[in-house]
Amino acid sequence: MGKGKQRKQIILPPELPPEIADDDIEVSDEDLQFVDENKDYAGFVSRLDTHSINKQVTRVEGVNEDALEALYEKRRRKTLEQKENEKSVVQVDPVDALPVKSLDGEVYYRTFSQTAEVTENEGDVDKSVVKLTKAERRAKLKKTKKEAKKMGKELAKTEEVQPTQQEAALAEVKEDLTAEEAFEAKKRKLAELGMALLADPEANIKSLKEMLQFAKDGDHSIVKLGLLSLLAVFKDIIPGYRIRLPTEKELEMKVSKEVKKMRFYESTLLSAYKGYLQKLLALEKQPRFHHVVVRCICTLLDAVPHFNFRESLLVAVVRNIGSSDDVVRRICCSTIKSLFTSEGKHGGEATVEAVRLIADHVKVHDCQLHPDSVEVLMSLSFDDDLGKPEVQEGNNKMKNKKNKKRKNFEESNQPQGNDRKRSKQETIAKMKEEVAADYKAVSYTPDVEEWKRMQSETLSAVFETYFRILRHTMRSSVASSEANGNITSGGSGAHPLLAPCLSGLGKFSHLIDMDYIGDLMNYLKRLAARGSSSDSSAQKVQNLTVSERLRCCIVAFKVMRSNLDALNVDLQDFFVQLYNLVLEFRPGRDEGEVLAEALKIMLCDDRQHDMQKAAAFIKRLATFALCFGSAESMAALVTLKQLLQRNVKCRNLLENDAGGGSVSGSIAKYQPYGSDPSLSGALASVLWELNLLSKHYHPAISTLASGISSMNSAQNQVYISISPQQAFKNLLLEAESFEYNQQGGTQKSNKRKGRSTALASTLASVEPPPVDENEVSKKLRRHFILLRDIKENERLRGELDRTTSALQLYEEYKKQRKPATLKNKKSKKARTTVGM
Repeated sequence: MGKGKQRKQIILPPELPPEIADDDIEVSDEDLQFVDENKDYAGFVSRLDTHSINKQVTRVEGVNEDALEALYEKRRRKTLEQKENEKSVVQVDPVDALPVKSLDGEVYYRTFSQTAEVTENEGDVDKSVVKLTKAERRAKLKKTKKEAKKMGKELAKTEEVQPTQQEAALAEVKEDLTAEEAFEAKKRKLAELGMALLADPEANIKSLKEMLQFAKDGDHSIVKLGLLSLLAVFKDIIPGYRIRLPTEKELEMKVSKEVKKMRFYESTLLSAYKGYLQKLLALEKQPRFHHVVVRCICTLLDAVPHFNFRESLLVAVVRNIGSSDDVVRRICCSTIKSLFTSEGKHGGEATVEAVRLIADHVKVHDCQLHPDSVEVLMSLSFDDDLGKPEVQEGNNKMKNKKNKKRKNFEESNQPQGNDRKRSKQETIAKMKEEVAADYKAVSYTPDVEEWKRMQSETLSAVFETYFRILRHTMRSSVASSEANGNITSGGSGAHPLLAPCLSGLGKFSHLIDMDYIGDLMNYLKRLAARGSSSDSSAQKVQNLTVSERLRCCIVAFKVMRSNLDALNVDLQDFFVQLYNLVLEFRPGRDEGEVLAEALKIMLCDDRQHDMQKAAAFIKRLATFALCFGSAESMAALVTLKQLLQRNVKCRNLLENDAGGGSVSGSIAKYQPYGSDPSLSGALASVLWELNLLSKHYHPAISTLASGISSMNSAQNQVYISISPQQAFKNLLLEAESFEYNQQGGTQKSNKRKGRSTALASTLASVEPPPVDENEVSKKLRRHFILLRDIKENERLRGELDRTTSALQLYEEYKKQRKPATLKNKKSKKARTTVGM
């Protein structure tokens, strides 16, 4: 019975794979391309009968269809029961669900609960627990970890892509708070280090390197604070002497602990100071740190000019002395002037180095610098009596030699003493000499010879710079006159260094060597002269301003008077130039102070004038006073009055004869446009300009003109004390306020004329309040910034209006087109249904 039953056992074929939806099937682009290219060969797939195929695969030989269907129904129930039992079990990977065949030939299925189902026969199901190997467990663990990590990254990305506004605001606030806290912490740290260094520099000298690290911070504000903090520290702890590091032999010697401590302190200070200077010079090239760096360099040079690395500081300051930035240039110029006036700090060595650097700077830039670059040399001071102590010093040396000879002669006559005592005295004398030498090196008080040598080097560098500027002006003037023959003398800005050069020559004219005075006077004569037809093309100088030519005349007179004993120069050419420049002067274009100084030096201070020349200048100054402003007119009238007081015969110009003055001289007719004052024939004219000037709107000028008109030839010569320069300054201060009062119509009658004169005198005594240029520039800057912002706002508002109008038009267009699109979609759907 059992054998029969075993023969009748029916083994069903394995189940077909589950059906997969079309959306879950992934087909590659290459497969699609292959099918599209071979449609003729793949067309049979669409015509396959899947039902017949399935029926053929699932059939069993020798079994009818009803029995086979009952067996399949029984297996389906078992699978459903297994699925219900496995609902609590996590679904495993499809790869793990595939059947596995062991080495014994048994087939089993792996699940998450590590159970396997083996089906051999239809009714016999064998279940056994199967354990995974170590490698399989490791691979399984790695796979789960990777999937978890991947899911975490995807979640993080989605959170980062779509953060809320609140989270973004909180993140920004947190970043700001952390940045502010870090900034405050660094500030506190800087303050603590600086206070510790100032309290005990020797014990906390290592903190300098830590403070230097703040100068390398990424925050620009911290870098600036670090630089300024180090500046304050170095100004306080730098010693009053120049540090000299010990040599190798000195390092090998045994010294005390205090000496070692001092050496360590000095070496650490010097290395930190060197690093600080290197950082300053590196940051100087960056515009955001330029002002701070220049201020630090100038402060260090002004505070410790005796200390090490002074040359680097001087080079940086001189390089910025002609900067286009007004603040930087002003700081550097004030530092150089302070260096020149306080030579006791450095013994004069820094002055010599600075003057040499300025001379090289002018040479490198071909004299095209800001005038302040050379004007700082006016702060130098030279000792006029430097050569006098040489005779006394020579006499002292001769006396010392005589005393030494006498002492040696007396010692030779005396019996020889103890050798030990003599050697002791010699060592004491040597020690005294060494101490005196060290004290001399530290005290910065050089002897007379060293002082004279430094003064001569400084003076030679100064005059080298001045003469280079004069030669450059001559070369550039000749080149420009040859290139442009019709250039007038009013060209300004071509020679920026000529004015401070001439001022310096006038100040140091008494120190010029006699060998160079002749060449200097020729240069000045050619610069002051205007190109005429008699001059050659190489001597034409036509592009200098009236003020520069007047300065040339002033310098020539100063040089002549400073070397009056050893110089014999004819100054007639300079008088001719002054006579012509008075007519070329323009108040708004040229400097009135220079004209007033020229009138004082050339006409008022010089008491020896020819009568014809004096009369010519009197007549021209009267014409000049009639044409220009009150300050220039006042200077001209003061000069005119002094000339009339000194030259009594010239007072005949005040007579109103029919044929002119009573003293006509050799020239009977006055030539108002003559170029030579000696040939103008001014004595044949009359000062009719004084009658008009007595009716001048300014009471001071009208009063002075009336006083000059009342002079006669019998009047005693009483010289007035005021100079043309002082008169120009006084009238310049009260001109604006007085003219403002005159616009209101305060002067209408002779009775009010007295009040106006009193008002003018009071205004002359009361100075107007000073005007702060920086405040005015700030207000103007704010005003123009506000105007610029208003225009920018108007432009942005116009763009906003245009954008909003465009958006409105687009929304209307979308509303109008929406019903049309709906109709099109409905018509398309209707067409598709009809086609089906």
